[in-house]
Amino acid sequence: MSRGQVRNATGDSFFVWEGDVLVVNILGKPSAAKDAIGKPKGTQLKVSVTAAPVAGKATDHMVRFLAPLFGVAVADIEVVFGRENVNKQLRVKAPKKLPAVFAQGTLDL
Repeated sequence: MSRGQVRNATGDSFFVWEGDVLVVNILGKPSAAKDAIGKPKGTQLKVSVTAAPVAGKATDHMVRFLAPLFGVAVADIEVVFGRENVNKQLRVKAPKKLPAVFAQGTLDL
């Protein structure tokens, strides 16, 4: 699968299921006041983290923040692209739970 196809994998939503893998498009906000999941913005989910955007550290921090919210180990979240960019895509392997925003994300935005 080419990178272009991966970017559009979610269609009009910020996430899509590929088998038991949840693919999520993220709009990151580093150096925020607190770690938080925001609202979907178009085909991306806003996620704020307190870490500074230095050499991918904010993305690494984001993965550590999100892992318990999905009920998975940090190793079960793959950064497909965007480790050093605010636009990123994550693949969460077999999440055991979902943050509330995912129930809302199934509605037409």
